[in-house]
Amino acid sequence: MEPARDRRNSRWDAHRQARRAQLVDAAVAAIRRHGAGVGMDEVATQAATSKTVVYRHFTDRADLHLAVCGRVAEVLLAAIGTAMATAAGPRATLAAGIDAYLRLVEADPELYRFVVHQPLVGAAARNDPVSHLVSLLGGRAAEVVAAQLARAGGDTAPATPWGHGIVGMVHAAADHWLTHPSPMTRDELATHLTDLAWAGLSGVVVAPAPEEQP
Repeated sequence: MEPARDRRNSRWDAHRQARRAQLVDAAVAAIRRHGAGVGMDEVATQAATSKTVVYRHFTDRADLHLAVCGRVAEVLLAAIGTAMATAAGPRATLAAGIDAYLRLVEADPELYRFVVHQPLVGAAARNDPVSHLVSLLGGRAAEVVAAQLARAGGDTAPATPWGHGIVGMVHAAADHWLTHPSPMTRDELATHLTDLAWAGLSGVVVAPAPEEQP
């Protein structure tokens, strides 16, 4: 049996976690204010503290990047989950998930750039949060597709590649949309992506209408 931890240590753990969360809040605010290329000095200023204190809670910039990515992942997964859960019908569910993703890109472009385009090195690269986020979203999409396939009486085996394929498509299109400004609106992009994905899914996730009786 492991020895009981000193209550003072437990209190300090909670304090460190809370302080780390506050610094992530400050980093997000600094990114929105200064852009995706924000430095640790700007983060420290936003947090009304010193860079030394920031480094006390984050090993380096890559460590802070991972923490910000984790925060964005939580927000995005919750937003997409809520949007899809409240949609009626398979096409509407698909459209809601795509729109929720694009809404974050449009509402927080600098934060999205910071998460997606920050180079990672060493251990951080081996635990790339962007790939992890895309994988999580792909898994969630696969669950939705599988449920629709089952409801239509179809084979659920293709749900995993289809779910991950849809998310990969949306991720790539959103990245291009953000980095190559065009007059296309978010609603237009969401509609185009939904049309493309639904053209493939509609034939397999919608139960065939019952044959008319003679």
